[in-house]
Amino acid sequence: MANPVPRVRAPNKAKAGEIVEIKSLISHEMESGQRRDSSGKVVPRKIINKFTASFNGKTFFEADWQPAISANPYQSFFFKATESGEFKFAWKDDDGSEYTSTSKIVVG
Repeated sequence: MANPVPRVRAPNKAKAGEIVEIKSLISHEMESGQRRDSSGKVVPRKIINKFTASFNGKTFFEADWQPAISANPYQSFFFKATESGEFKFAWKDDDGSEYTSTSKIVVG
């Protein structure tokens, strides 16, 4: 499997108090651990099990994902823009790997 690639679409400008939509997707196979390879061995489970979104260091959205989630999981959510700052998005894998992406927004 290639390295997971996180992608985020968030506005870079907003008016004070505006509610903005943030869309995220990570390219990941999300292996459930219930499939067998061609030799009959169980393919080990490897899924993204947690997604976190924070703004200026404070978490505002979290999702716990289970094995039934699709490959290349997509997550969208809303955020009320009250100040300028930086978003940080993090996806945590079963093996302890963490994939991150950042995005800045200017509120004015």
